[in-house]
Amino acid sequence: MFLRSIKVACVAVVIAAVAGPAIAAEKLTVMLDWFVNPDHAPLFVAQERGYFADRGLEVDLIAPSDPNDPPKLVAAGKIDLAISYQPQLHLQVAEGLPLKRIGTLVATPLNSLVVLADGPIKTIADLKGRKIGFSVGGVEDALLGTMLKRHGVSLDDIEMVNVNFSLSPALIAGQVDAVIGAYRNFELNQMDIVDRPGRAFFVEEEGVPAYDELIVVANSNRLDDKRLVKFLWALEAGVQYLVNWPDKSWDLFLKGNPELDDELNRRAWRDTLPRFALRPAALDNGRYARFAAFLADNGLIKTAGPVSDYAVALD
Repeated sequence: MFLRSIKVACVAVVIAAVAGPAIAAEKLTVMLDWFVNPDHAPLFVAQERGYFADRGLEVDLIAPSDPNDPPKLVAAGKIDLAISYQPQLHLQVAEGLPLKRIGTLVATPLNSLVVLADGPIKTIADLKGRKIGFSVGGVEDALLGTMLKRHGVSLDDIEMVNVNFSLSPALIAGQVDAVIGAYRNFELNQMDIVDRPGRAFFVEEEGVPAYDELIVVANSNRLDDKRLVKFLWALEAGVQYLVNWPDKSWDLFLKGNPELDDELNRRAWRDTLPRFALRPAALDNGRYARFAAFLADNGLIKTAGPVSDYAVALD
């Protein structure tokens, strides 16, 4: 009995030694660009499937109180990562913010110029002398100017109206004849649901270089943080599961966001699914170089600069 007790005790010691102390997960704070919506699906799928935890991360996904804050907070070292936009990244870097794109969430433009489907605007040329609503100036001026120019119209030929974030309501109410900055996966669905369908002119089909809509940005001075690569691995696993199992992923997305279970978000989920970056960490250098040159040509930044000023591919 005594020898058996010794053997049992030795086995327990060996097991404890092999198991070792529990390793605490490394915390990582990610601030979204806006309120939670289907654009963020891969993040929430990765969270619910445990892909972050599998890589030793405890990721906190936070919606901002002000959508302008996330990149600024990353630049100030207040949060680890932010979901942002490629066009704005170029401007922010030109302003001196220490930011770098390390990953892509939505790999195609969502921005579009939208008019009422049954309205008088049939072509972009028809916008001459008309009112166009917008929410955010700067980059959208360059996008719209390029689109108009291809059809013999200039920004001087139209009236820009700031409608804040009421893009589709302003268009439906007749306050404006078109809106720029409408997301094709949201505003078009929103208008269709209320029986006032819209028609979109896509920016990348009207002379604007293609770009990444939603990206992950980090502080340029903290790119050696090992948590970043782990985050990207988990994000890729989330995207893979999402495209393989879209219906199960929808249920996972709603698990923490039940208030989003409505017709608009279901449609947006469907329309956003093919636009997610399947390889979030992969960097298209040509895409960033072309868009930087586009912004420089339109006077929004002084010089394009090398791609490494804006984006990196982490190993």
